[in-house]
Amino acid sequence: MFRDLRRKKQLLSKEATEDILNRGLSGVLGVTGDDGYPYTVPISYAYDGGKVYFHSANSGHKLDGIRRNDKVSFCVIDQDQIVPEKFTTFFRSAIVFGRARIIADDAEKRHAMELLAQKYSPNYPEEATAEIDRLWNATTVVEIVVEHMSGKEAIELVNARTAPLTEKATST
Repeated sequence: MFRDLRRKKQLLSKEATEDILNRGLSGVLGVTGDDGYPYTVPISYAYDGGKVYFHSANSGHKLDGIRRNDKVSFCVIDQDQIVPEKFTTFFRSAIVFGRARIIADDAEKRHAMELLAQKYSPNYPEEATAEIDRLWNATTVVEIVVEHMSGKEAIELVNARTAPLTEKATST
């Protein structure tokens, strides 16, 4: 159902891919937009146990897309170092394919909003609770259940990571 990565040597492990999702601060959500055009939008998110959570206003393009087709993709760029003299970039990224749903259950919604608050404002737990309560009715929370994920990095990063120790020692 999902394509295999063509350059298998560049494939990251599931653990490395989840590390990217855990430490990333933003990603790009892709949904089916108006008239069948793809619609992508940057979002803040929290990743927890095979699920991606984000919040939104109660209406808008991304929610319309999710209501139209719950199949989505989500991409996080972990590293994107331009190397002009080599005409390349040293990149590392993760992509997720899954099914999105608007959370209706209050306990699930609160859990997701608390995950977001812990990620982005960990030193303000009381203020986060107040903000969640203040914006409760104006906020929609979406859960993406991951069906497939993959991570990929530039071949130069793979080679640097897998170079023999003696080679690494002499190059520093």
